[in-house]
Amino acid sequence: MKQQLNLFLTAVMFYTRIPVPRALGFSNERLNRSTRYFPLIGWIVGGIGATVFYGLNLLLPAEVAVFISMLATIFVTGAFHEDGFADFCDGFGGGYTREKIFTIMKDSRIGTYGTVGLIGMLGTKFLALQALPPLMIPLVLVAAHAFSRIMPVVVIFTSWYSREDELSKTKPIGKKGKWSDLLLALIVGLLPAAFLPWQLMAVVLPLSLFITFLFKKYIERKIGGYTGDCLGALQQIVEVVFYLTLLALV
Repeated sequence: MKQQLNLFLTAVMFYTRIPVPRALGFSNERLNRSTRYFPLIGWIVGGIGATVFYGLNLLLPAEVAVFISMLATIFVTGAFHEDGFADFCDGFGGGYTREKIFTIMKDSRIGTYGTVGLIGMLGTKFLALQALPPLMIPLVLVAAHAFSRIMPVVVIFTSWYSREDELSKTKPIGKKGKWSDLLLALIVGLLPAAFLPWQLMAVVLPLSLFITFLFKKYIERKIGGYTGDCLGALQQIVEVVFYLTLLALV
């Protein structure tokens, strides 16, 4: 039990800005195993967004509550995945060789592709969420954040890490652990969606797997595998797909 708690806290430390005990320490092996709790981090992030939305929606228009709830989820993660998405857009949009893509993604400055990508992605999230019935939004936030974090774990287990120097520009990146970690991530990530219309999962699960397959093939062809920025970009893409699929069904 203590080992699992340490793995969970490692995931919290790596994927959020939520403080953890200093005594926790760090090891690459623990980080790799902590990927099993990546979708559970989605529960926390989505839960914070859901709480903010529910509270503000009692006082403010739903559109304002949605916008501030989005800001809350970005704040709690330190824009971790949004930063990855922007770097992915810049790197793959402006780089024509593997070396150039890496050089651009390592640059801390954001470029035109990243700016346009972030505006489009955040704008699509907002428009989709505010168009949903307000009573549904809190559960949708939890389900979307949990579900979207499954697909990066799938890539970790079916591809390989690609870095010229095996170093991320900020933090180490989780790599493949045991297959039981993937199974637990799938269960935890799918559970919240069980409380939404069954037609949603019948569409969004195969659609997201197909998108993940294409995404994986694309990054493997361009840079020979995945990076942390690629995983962050995939999480954002699948989250948007989740919202749009539900909106189309509703």
